[in-house]
Amino acid sequence: MGPRGSGAPTRRRNAHRAHRREAAFGWLMIALSALTILVFTAAPIVFTFVLSFFSWDIISPPEFVGLQNFAHLTSDTAVIHSFGVTALLAVLIVVLQIVIGLAMAILVQQRVSTWARSIFRTAFFLPLLVSAASISIVFSYLFDDHFGVINYYLQLLGLPQMQWLSSQGGATATIVIVAVWQQLGFVFILFVAALGSLPKDVLEAVSIDGSGPIRTFFSIKLPLISPTIFFASVIGLINAMQIFDQPYVMTKGGPGDATTTTVMLIYRTAFQNIQFGYGSAISVVLFVLLLAITGLQFYISRKWVFYS
Repeated sequence: MGPRGSGAPTRRRNAHRAHRREAAFGWLMIALSALTILVFTAAPIVFTFVLSFFSWDIISPPEFVGLQNFAHLTSDTAVIHSFGVTALLAVLIVVLQIVIGLAMAILVQQRVSTWARSIFRTAFFLPLLVSAASISIVFSYLFDDHFGVINYYLQLLGLPQMQWLSSQGGATATIVIVAVWQQLGFVFILFVAALGSLPKDVLEAVSIDGSGPIRTFFSIKLPLISPTIFFASVIGLINAMQIFDQPYVMTKGGPGDATTTTVMLIYRTAFQNIQFGYGSAISVVLFVLLLAITGLQFYISRKWVFYS
């Protein structure tokens, strides 16, 4: 009886030790994740905020200037222009992503079989796996004014060749096209999932009532997928306001400064002109602006986003 009676406490002790090892391992993973976020995210953000109140060129010691950097950027035409360029690109990119992504999702959901739908999802999502810099290099050759494939086929068709990268409108359009093409797969996947999860009983009820496809879409489907539209607009706008790779690789911010975005200006100011304090101040303003825009989006969403 002795050895048998001691079996249950031994098992409990072993289970308790295993539970403590699992708990210790879990806390270790949490600590590593927290340390990574602290070192690579939180610390740089705090350092940037602190550095925005200093003038620093790496060579000489930092000099505290207070709000002088922020006062200077309010009258800096280059900074103001970069924010305007960024806002224009962001609005165009987000609107086109949502409209085209939703249209493609509707077509695929209605006209394509299940296996073909999977192929389309994979094909549209693949550009997200490639770096924006690599895609920009490829498209810069495609849209080259003199030797690009796009202008070559326009000439074959008897159409006028475009100054894709050497004119203000062409450069802006090219950057928007590349950015939308790369991010379209993400928005497309979101809308395919949203349309596929619509309640079938509601759709069957409106179909029995004689509602046509257009009315059903605007009166039923669009309100039901409004949370997905809201999510795509918030994420898309945050990403688009930080656009850097496409204009830097394809146009270098040109022609002139027509496609110089705010992040490009931050890079030039901090790492080329060695004005880290002023570059940090521009970064802080961009960060605060993104917070304000996101907060405004959440406030406005209460009037049009429908949560079932």
